Amino acid sequence: MAVPLYQAKAEFFRMLGHPVRIRVLELLQDGPMPVRDLLAAIGIEPSNLSQQLAVLRRSGIVSSTRESSTVVYQLAGGDVAELMRAARKVLTVMLAGQQDLLAHLHGSDIETSAP
Repeated sequence: MAVPLYQAKAEFFRMLGHPVRIRVLELLQDGPMPVRDLLAAIGIEPSNLSQQLAVLRRSGIVSSTRESSTVVYQLAGGDVAELMRAARKVLTVMLAGQQDLLAHLHGSDIETSAP
């Protein structure tokens, strides 16, 4: 029996639900990167990065190639970079809305505390 699309999407977003995985995907938007550069940019233990890269690789969202002793990672397709850009836009709108709400609430606090 086939997995419903909504369930597959939920599993996909769950797979993305780790800050290190998101950071890796952000970094790879600019092009392929060797593991040593990912480590330097993210600043975590190599074993932790390796674990997160394995999750991304198994999901098919990134691919890797070996260039002599260096492993280089890249996004498996351009759609991933597009997804990351879309997420940034959504978050920007959400945060702007929260800022507006905070400003409104702050203004209400000032009005209610005025003599």
